[in-house]
Amino acid sequence: MDKLVIIPTYNEQENIESILKAIFELDGDFHVLIVDDGSPDGTADIVRALQGVHAGRLFLEERKGKLGLGTAYIHGFKWALSKGYAFIFEMDADFSHNPKDLIRLYEACANGADVAIGSRYVKGGGVINWPADRIALSKGGSLYTRLITWMPIKDPTAGFMCYTARVLESINFESITFVGYAFQIEMKFAAWKLGFKIKEVPIIFQDRTKGQSKMNKGIVKEGILGVLNLRWQSLFKQYRKRVRTKATGE
Repeated sequence: MDKLVIIPTYNEQENIESILKAIFELDGDFHVLIVDDGSPDGTADIVRALQGVHAGRLFLEERKGKLGLGTAYIHGFKWALSKGYAFIFEMDADFSHNPKDLIRLYEACANGADVAIGSRYVKGGGVINWPADRIALSKGGSLYTRLITWMPIKDPTAGFMCYTARVLESINFESITFVGYAFQIEMKFAAWKLGFKIKEVPIIFQDRTKGQSKMNKGIVKEGILGVLNLRWQSLFKQYRKRVRTKATGE
């Protein structure tokens, strides 16, 4: 029991059974935690029914209402650490991330990386089925983020990740303030600021064919303004979790 894939869901009944089947067919005994934000389409009911089929490997955490991608992942991170998982993954439910690439992300961390990013914008990566304006927005956002934050990461908005437990154990989640588009940037920024080794693994990102995209103007706005705030706040913010000791009480 060392690998956990966290998948936040909201109205993914068209994809959830298929994505779980694809993950559980992989070698390597991947476990999955679904964090569902009260999907009215019955996503959680489907997952609950499948728990009997995948006993001990499929877990469900339900929340009331849409509370944001970032809080869903942080909820999942805390759950994963409490259960002792060594490698914790972020992944979408809609097949925009190829489940087979979970193995490559795991191998990157197993071979020395602290954080592995499924990257669209390194050699060998790319996107499929995206309109030109969406590609321009994504690439422009990545360049903008690198210029403002100075992070040496070519795909800072990527949402397909593997973290080692020691990275998540080190980050003060209370300092992570963004919940949408900018959440992915801030988590990478925190790991980079703390000196962890980050590796980008090329992936092919394919836009969803079923279900509704969660991208909206509010998420994009948070990303644009969030990056500026992130850079400013980094002058004062401490991302490392403070560890209390018996001697000092701090």
